[in-house]
Amino acid sequence: MKVRYLAVGLLIAMLAVAASTASGGTSRTHATKIVVWLMNDAQSGWPDAVALANRNFKAQHPDVEVDVQYQTWGAHLTKLDAGLAGGDAPDVIELGNSEMAKYMAAGAFKRLTQSAFPNNKSWLTGLKASSTYNGKLFGVPYYAGCRAVIYRTDQYRQAGIKSAPKSLAQWFADNKKLMKKFGNNSNYSAVYFPGKYWYAAMSFVYDYGGSIAVQKGGKWKGSLNTPRALAGLNQVKKAFALSRASKTGDEANPQQSLVFSKGQVGSFWGNGWEWPYALDPKVGNPSIANDMGAYPMPSHVKGRIMPTFIGGSDLAIPVTTKNQSLAVDWIKAFTSTAAQTEIVKAGNIANTTKLLSASKSNPKLAPFARAASSGWFVPNSPNWVNVENANVLQNMLVKIATGRASVRAAAASASSQITRILNTGA
Repeated sequence: MKVRYLAVGLLIAMLAVAASTASGGTSRTHATKIVVWLMNDAQSGWPDAVALANRNFKAQHPDVEVDVQYQTWGAHLTKLDAGLAGGDAPDVIELGNSEMAKYMAAGAFKRLTQSAFPNNKSWLTGLKASSTYNGKLFGVPYYAGCRAVIYRTDQYRQAGIKSAPKSLAQWFADNKKLMKKFGNNSNYSAVYFPGKYWYAAMSFVYDYGGSIAVQKGGKWKGSLNTPRALAGLNQVKKAFALSRASKTGDEANPQQSLVFSKGQVGSFWGNGWEWPYALDPKVGNPSIANDMGAYPMPSHVKGRIMPTFIGGSDLAIPVTTKNQSLAVDWIKAFTSTAAQTEIVKAGNIANTTKLLSASKSNPKLAPFARAASSGWFVPNSPNWVNVENANVLQNMLVKIATGRASVRAAAASASSQITRILNTGA
C-alpha cells in the first residue's frame, strides 16, 4: 500500500505542472465522449437527476457522448489511483467529502473557478470547505446527507411503543420491546446494525464526547481508546446485541433499506434517500409506504440529538483529462437547480442553501434536516483516506461485534493504527 500511494504521489507531482484553472467556457473540442464516474448511490437513488444532466449536456454538445460509469465505495479510490498512474482517469469523478483532502493536497485535480458553477454563492459551507485546499477550489459540491432512524411504525405500535424515543436509554428500551415481540423469528432485528457500519458507530463515540483522532502540535493521535470514546463504543456493543445483521458485513451489501423492506427489521439508521429506495417497486416493497416513519437518533442526554456524520460528495476533474471544458459543462448541468431538485426529491440535502426549505417542508425529509443540526466529521487530514482504505474502523467494529476482542483492546489497536497512518500516510 505504501508503494502504491508513493507512486501516485510522484505521478501527480509531475502532472500538476500541466494543471490549469478551469473556466466556465465551452471551448471547441474534437472529443466525442466524456467519462463520468459516479457512485452507485446515484444509479439506484436518483437516476432521474443523472438523466436530466445528460440531456441538458447533450443539448449543448450534441456530438459528445456521456459515459456514466457507476462505482462502488469499496473500490473507487483504488481505481482512481490506477487511472491517474496510467493517465486514463475519468473526465469527472465523484469523491466523498472525506476523501478529497488527500487528492487535492497531491495536485490530482484541476483547479476550478467558483463563479462558473450554478448557485456558487449559496453552496453548503461544509461541502465547499471539503472542495477547497489552501484557499483554492478543486471540486464542486454535489450533495449532502445525514442519517436518521427509519422505522416501521406498525411494528412499534404492536410492541407497545407510542412515540419516538427522546433519549438513548429509551431507544434501547424500545428496541428490547421489539425483540421481545418479534424476536422469536431468528431473522428479525429490532435495529439493523451490521458490524462494519462505522458511520453509525462513530456517532455513539461523538455523542459521549469522544473522537476518532485529535491533532496537537502538528501531530495526530488516535483517540478511540480514551474514556469518552470507550463509553460510546460500549454502547455500540449493546446495539449490536439488538441486531441479527451480519457481524462482519456492512450497510451496503446487502443494501440495508432493501433488507428493511422485507419486513424483518424494526428500524435502521439510514440516509434520506434510503426511505424511498425501500419502496422502489423494482427492488423494494411499496406496500409498506404507510407503515414507515423517521426520527433523529436520540442522544444519551435526554432531549438532545445524537451527532450524525455530515457526509456528502463533491465532483472533481482529474488533471489527466483532455476534456476539461466539457467536464466543466457536465458538472454545471448536474449541479443545476433543476438537477439538484431531483436529488432532493430522492431524499438528499442539496448543495445549495436555496433548496434547504424543500427538505424541511417535506415530512419525509424533515427528520434528516433536523439531524443535520448536530453533526461530526472525520479528521481533516490528507491521510484520512488511507485510514478508510485500510478499513481500520470497520476491522475494529467487527472485533467488537464478534467478540474477538474486548472493546478496550480493539479500540487501542485501532487508535495505534490511526496515529501511524495520519502521521505517515501508511
